[in-house]
Amino acid sequence: MDTHFLHSTLLLGSIIAPLLAGVALLFGASFGASLRRSITLAGFGIALLAAVILAANFDAALAGGYNFETKIDTGLSAVGIFLHLGLNGISLPLFLLAGVVGLAAGLYALHSKAERPHLYLGLLLIMQAGLMGTFASIDIFFFYFFHEFALIPTFIMIGIWGGAGRRAAAMEMAVYLTLGALLSLIGLIALYANSGAESFSLAALREHLAGQPLGEVVQSNIFALLFFGFGILVAIFPLHSWAPKAYAMAPTGAVMLHAGVLKKFGLYGLLQIAAPLLPDGAANWFPWIAWMALGNLLLIGLVTLAQRDLKMMLGYSSVMHMGYAFLGIATFSAIGAGGAVLMMVAHGLSVALLFMLSTCIHHRCNTFNMDEMGGLASKAPLLSALFVAATMASIGLPGFGNFVGEFVIFVSLGADTATRWLLAPAALGIVLSAIYGLRAVASIFFGPPSEAFRERWTGDAVTDLQNHEKLPAVLLLASLLFVGLLPGVLSGPASAELTHLYPEAVEVSVFDQTVRGETNAGQMEDVHE
Repeated sequence: MDTHFLHSTLLLGSIIAPLLAGVALLFGASFGASLRRSITLAGFGIALLAAVILAANFDAALAGGYNFETKIDTGLSAVGIFLHLGLNGISLPLFLLAGVVGLAAGLYALHSKAERPHLYLGLLLIMQAGLMGTFASIDIFFFYFFHEFALIPTFIMIGIWGGAGRRAAAMEMAVYLTLGALLSLIGLIALYANSGAESFSLAALREHLAGQPLGEVVQSNIFALLFFGFGILVAIFPLHSWAPKAYAMAPTGAVMLHAGVLKKFGLYGLLQIAAPLLPDGAANWFPWIAWMALGNLLLIGLVTLAQRDLKMMLGYSSVMHMGYAFLGIATFSAIGAGGAVLMMVAHGLSVALLFMLSTCIHHRCNTFNMDEMGGLASKAPLLSALFVAATMASIGLPGFGNFVGEFVIFVSLGADTATRWLLAPAALGIVLSAIYGLRAVASIFFGPPSEAFRERWTGDAVTDLQNHEKLPAVLLLASLLFVGLLPGVLSGPASAELTHLYPEAVEVSVFDQTVRGETNAGQMEDVHE
């Protein structure tokens, strides 16, 4: 069999399989639990299996091009729109992230006590199809379409299965994300219209703009639309207020997929589209990116310190750590961009794990208020160990993927005098993370239990993690360790692609123990890890 046909079929199948499974479950109210489980595992499992096989066969030598390309005529070819799929070094890590987090969310959701489980699982699978399509799309129309397609189940799930105050949270989320999506769409259309290209293909746009770049003013205006549009979708400060509330109200499966994967859409768009195609515009907006990123790290970090509700704390923490990825992008170098890619993957895994474990804690404590917990480690040692590990990963402990991403971003900031001043406030963000993270661990697991919680200790009311909770947690934690200990698997392809997209930037090989940075004098120096 032709390997290209097989691989392109797998790429398309990673979208179609969860989509078909989701549609089947939406209309499968009469399905028994066993059939519902089989369909769910097939949808999420095929998506991850396809991602792993494609990653194993990825050719990093095709930097500047795409692996596993397939193009399908959708009837819109007259305006240059095709279902054009493929993976490059930047999209591959996020495609894998979507597969891993999707399966973990699906495994956990199978045992959810949500009403109408067929509808709950069906919406999750449809969301998964949109995620896989987002990061597999070369055509920027479908890149945008798949993101919006994945957002629809998010709103529905918060509205139906969310916590108290879910309708207000869903409404605020809808307003912000509609605004962000609208600005992004206008920016993408403006980019296509001004480029003179005859196709919405990102590859075609790159080729055309390489020979005929846009003027600085046009670049600056289009980049502003994309930056603020994508930024709202990522919850950049001060346009972030929708995210913590929505995450606190959202059911576990939805928040795992949105906070862990879908929120990376905006950062991915800046890395893959805005910064490489609009370099002059990006340079003009550097001060805005830097200051707003610091707002995420410091101001939202201080707000996170004030939270006593576990899920709200995790929501603000998720928003806070996006500041590091924005700082990596703000350097406009292959080092910073490479660090941002690794940070996105590691953050997605760790935040999905933390949100899942927070629900496990709630099942045992009947509250998210950390002041009403305490001493849970004696009753649930495995839950305690996994939560501590996830918290350490989020803080940036060596051995986890978050550390590698943050380290590379710090290297990129220090490589240029224009960004070196950002090192101190960025380091302060780590200190804030350690304070609220360790305080949460102490309050929940090692502090004295409250009277209300002590009453639940009688008999077997409080137990450790069950098998259906262990499997998705171990999958996410193992993936975090894999990225932390063997980052070259993802960073190798990303480095090759980023060096091609940022030709005046620096080449990153921190994953081979070496980073090359360009000094102001134009000389190259080696920085060893």
